[in-house]
Amino acid sequence: MYQVDFNKPCKVFFIGIGGISMSGLAEILLMRGFSVCGSDMKESDIVGILREKGAKVAIGQAASNITEDISCVIYTAAIHPDNPEFMQAQALGLPMLTRAELLGQVMKHYRYSIAVSGTHGKTTTTSMLSWILLEAETDPTVSIGGMLDVIGGNIRVGHTDYFVTEACEYTNSYHALSPYISIILNVDADHLDFFKDIHEIEDSFKTFAEKLPKDGLLIVNGDMDCTDYIKKDIVSRAITFGLNEDNNYRAIDITFDEMSHPTYTLSVDGVPAETVTLSVTGIHNVMNSLSAIAAADFLGIDRAATLRGLAKCSSAKRRFEKKGVTADGITVIDDYAHHPTEIAATLTAAKNLNAEKLVVCFQPHTYTRTKALLPEFAEALSLADEVLLADIYAAREKDDGSVSSKDLAEAINAKGGHAVYLGDFASITDYVKNNCKKNYLLITMGAGNIDSIGDLLLKK
Repeated sequence: MYQVDFNKPCKVFFIGIGGISMSGLAEILLMRGFSVCGSDMKESDIVGILREKGAKVAIGQAASNITEDISCVIYTAAIHPDNPEFMQAQALGLPMLTRAELLGQVMKHYRYSIAVSGTHGKTTTTSMLSWILLEAETDPTVSIGGMLDVIGGNIRVGHTDYFVTEACEYTNSYHALSPYISIILNVDADHLDFFKDIHEIEDSFKTFAEKLPKDGLLIVNGDMDCTDYIKKDIVSRAITFGLNEDNNYRAIDITFDEMSHPTYTLSVDGVPAETVTLSVTGIHNVMNSLSAIAAADFLGIDRAATLRGLAKCSSAKRRFEKKGVTADGITVIDDYAHHPTEIAATLTAAKNLNAEKLVVCFQPHTYTRTKALLPEFAEALSLADEVLLADIYAAREKDDGSVSSKDLAEAINAKGGHAVYLGDFASITDYVKNNCKKNYLLITMGAGNIDSIGDLLLKK
C-alpha cells in the first residue's frame, strides 16, 4: 500500500471530493500543506468551502482531470472500476488509496485516536465526544459524518494528539483504521448488498475489535447477544456499556422531559455516580452517551468537563433536527434514520413530544436494504400516525424492479398502519399542505434528499 509522507506534502486528487467524509480528509491535508484537487458531480456548500481553503475542484468526472503530476488518488467504495478518473489513474500507474486507507494513515499521527463504529449512532456519538473534548480544552481534530455547528462543519483540525472519527463498516472499510480506542455502539443487519447476513456482520465487527493495540481500549455495547463473541480474542482491554446490570457503564433511574431529553444516574462498575443530562432525544442516545463517557474516562478527561459537554451537545444536522414551524403551525423535524432500528428509536422519542398527530415523510434508502428489511421497515414505520412515502433513493444501486415504495406502503397498511404512496416530493409537499394542520409533528426521514421537503414547506 502506498504510504503518504506527511512531512513531504504532495499533490493529492480526491474522486468525489464533495462527500462528507472525503471533504474532511481533503481539509486535513490542506491544513498540512498538501496541494489538494478533486472532482464532484455537482456544486455544493462543501465544495465551496474546500475551494475557499485552497482546493481545486472540477465539477463532473472526466479522465482529463487526472494528470501525471498527481502523487496519489483517493477514492471511495461508491466509485466503480469503470469510472473515467479511476480508469485514467490506473492507466497512468498512479498510487491509489481508498478513503479508509488514507484515514487510517492520518490516524497514526495522533496518539489518542478514537474510532466510533456501529450500525447506528456514529455521528451523534462522535458529536458527543467532540463536545466533551472541546469542553476539556484538548484542541481535538474531528472528522464527522454530518454538519456540526460547534466545529462549523464536518471537520475540525486541532493541534494536539486527540482525534475522533466515525468508522463505517460498509465494505469493511474500518478495517483500514488505526485507533487507540474503538467504540462499537451496536451490531445490526444492514448493508446487505455487501454482507451476506448478520453473522458476517458480526465477524466484521470482531475483526475491527481485534485491530486494537495492547494498550488500547474496546468500548462495546454489553446488551448485545454477540458481545462476548466480538471481544473474546482481542489483546486490548474491553469495557461494556448498556442498561443491563452487568455492564461497566450503566444508566439507571432514567427520566425524560417534555422534549424527550433524558436525565439519568451514571453507574460505573455498580457504583452510582453523577447525574447526566442530555440535550438530545431518546433512550438510544442514553446508550450513545455511556460510550462517550467511558472513552473520556479512559483518556483521563475530568468528569465535570464530560458532563458539561454532554449537556451542551445538540444533534448534528439531520439528527432529530428541528427545522422550524410552518405558517400553518406544523412543527418540522428532519432525521437521517434509514434503518428500521433507527426509525423505531426516532419515532419512539418523537411520541414523547405529545403532538396531535405524528406524520412521517419517508424516503427509503437503496433497493437492497428496502427489500431485505421490508417487514422490519413496515413494523417500525407503523409507530407513526401516518406515513407519506417517496420513491426509493437509489444511491449506488440500480432499480431491478423487485421492490418499490408501493410495496412498503402495502406492508405498513397490512400491519394496521396508515401509509400513502406519493412518489415525488411535489406531491408529498402538496399533500402535507392540504392535510396537515397546527400542532401536527412532521418528520422528514431518510438518508437521501428527503430533507428538502421540510425546506419547501417552511418557505411556503
